[in-house]
Amino acid sequence: MHYLVGTDSVHTTAAICDYLDDRATPDDTVTVISVTHSDDRTARRDGEEALNVASVRLASVSRVETDTRSGTAADALLEAVRNVDADEVIIGAHSGDPDATRDLGSTARRLLEEADRPVVVVPIPEL
Repeated sequence: MHYLVGTDSVHTTAAICDYLDDRATPDDTVTVISVTHSDDRTARRDGEEALNVASVRLASVSRVETDTRSGTAADALLEAVRNVDADEVIIGAHSGDPDATRDLGSTARRLLEEADRPVVVVPIPEL
């Protein structure tokens, strides 16, 4: 199985890794993409930390690939969906920002509408 993960924070990555704990096997591949705005140093740092968490938490998976992209999250993830032969896309329900609304975010809505493979939306626990 090949999972494509979209994240923007440690909290989102942790929730996605909780989801993958019972699913991902050593034979699987997980591609984790952090999307940030290139001019936002804090967002870039948060994205890098999110990728580090994924590498550590998914240590039992033999192939964990990480990548940082800039731009709009929905555009970057839809491009990755087209370029990565993933079986499933996993994202958070909304931004990992503690101040974000608890509603389904615009990136999640757009991926659910436009992705041509299953999209799993995991809830982000409140802090």
